[in-house]
Amino acid sequence: MADSMTVAEDFTKAHRHAIFQQIFSAFKWNNPDLLSFYEVTKLIKPEAEAYKGMKTIPVSKIIGSENRYHDFSSAFYPKNLKLQNRWKSVDAARIDDVILPPISVYKLGDVYFVRDGNHRVSVARSEGVEFIDAEVVELTSKIPLEEGITLNEIRRRVVEYERARFIEQFEPSYLPMERIVFTAPGSYPEMVHHILVHKYYANQDRDDEMTFEEGAISWYHNVYLKIAEAIESEHLLSEFPGQTEADLYMWLVRRWDEMKRVDKKATELDAAKIAREQYKDSFWKRWFAYMRQKFSRQ
Repeated sequence: MADSMTVAEDFTKAHRHAIFQQIFSAFKWNNPDLLSFYEVTKLIKPEAEAYKGMKTIPVSKIIGSENRYHDFSSAFYPKNLKLQNRWKSVDAARIDDVILPPISVYKLGDVYFVRDGNHRVSVARSEGVEFIDAEVVELTSKIPLEEGITLNEIRRRVVEYERARFIEQFEPSYLPMERIVFTAPGSYPEMVHHILVHKYYANQDRDDEMTFEEGAISWYHNVYLKIAEAIESEHLLSEFPGQTEADLYMWLVRRWDEMKRVDKKATELDAAKIAREQYKDSFWKRWFAYMRQKFSRQ
């Protein structure tokens, strides 16, 4: 039988590692938490799911959790003292060579997210176990994932993929794509929606239907550039470090739409002025957040 003092010491050591990881992560501006399965899948939007059955997988490639990502550090050390009873019982079973049920995981790219068995993974990581039995469900996505990837890197890859897909599908040599650069996932598909809505209304005054290219050119000159002028007029780029002109275009369009529900005569310049006035006191908070994100691995 496993000695109660031994498993208590194992948990204390693992919990201490979690505390140290949180402290060191704060100095490095890293996120000490596991990746959230739902946050990741919301970004990469998996295309298909397939049951792969029982596999033996590397513990080091388990980088996230479906439901317990706040309870463990990114290295799967237990952060919460409330976990200790369950954690110690799993550790005792390991010491006594009790065969535990396999964990359940999602596989995304080259990495795994725990569905069930977070404590078993935590004990395995803490005690240097290299492989663990798992029931695997694989999700496919065009966005590659690998060990050590961070949420910021996933966001960047999603944006790059969406831009590449837009250019591949629409071949927009008629738009200044070197100027239209987004940094937020979902922005390129939303831009297509803006173009299609503009095209729809522009077609109301035509006998023949406008092509997507014609609609995009009209949208750029009659919508995008006007909002870009309002952004420049109010010096919003300097107020929002890390944001591109296209990012602020998308943000300002949303605010302008909200204003027009109250005042149909509101202009894009009105939206820019109000935005500058409302957010002028939080400039240093935004600057600090930008610097933190810029130098953080997470």
